[in-house]
Amino acid sequence: MNERRRNAILENSYTARFLARHAELLRFIKYCLVGVLNTLVCLGVIYMCNSLLGINPYVSNILGYVAGMLNSFLCNKSFVFHSNGSYLREAGKFFLGWAVCYLLQLWVVWMLTSRYGDWDFRICGVVLSGYGIATLLGNVVYTLANFVYNRLVTFR
Repeated sequence: MNERRRNAILENSYTARFLARHAELLRFIKYCLVGVLNTLVCLGVIYMCNSLLGINPYVSNILGYVAGMLNSFLCNKSFVFHSNGSYLREAGKFFLGWAVCYLLQLWVVWMLTSRYGDWDFRICGVVLSGYGIATLLGNVVYTLANFVYNRLVTFR
């Protein structure tokens, strides 16, 4: 066996072992990338509906969030979790998970804001309100909880 082929086999087996060991981390990274895409879809639809088409801002917001959630479901089903399950059943579970995780996030924001909402925090020269930090932490809780829910319930 020549050295180039031997190195290619070793490299491929190392890559396979790395991917096997880090499959959940890679799945979570893909989940976060889908989240970024969802945000862009949501904001893009809101902007297009409101600014370009002149649709009421609240209706535009609803349409944006529906588009983001639809994009999220389809991308998570096919790209992140590679599920072959029933679209209707998984969509129901997906929406239920979104609602539960959203309420959990809302509770975290409420709890932190009720305690630290009046505080201002200086971080790297930037002043953040207690509500701003609570919102950021609530978003982290939502992201982690929703990933775990979708991994264990929606797209098993």
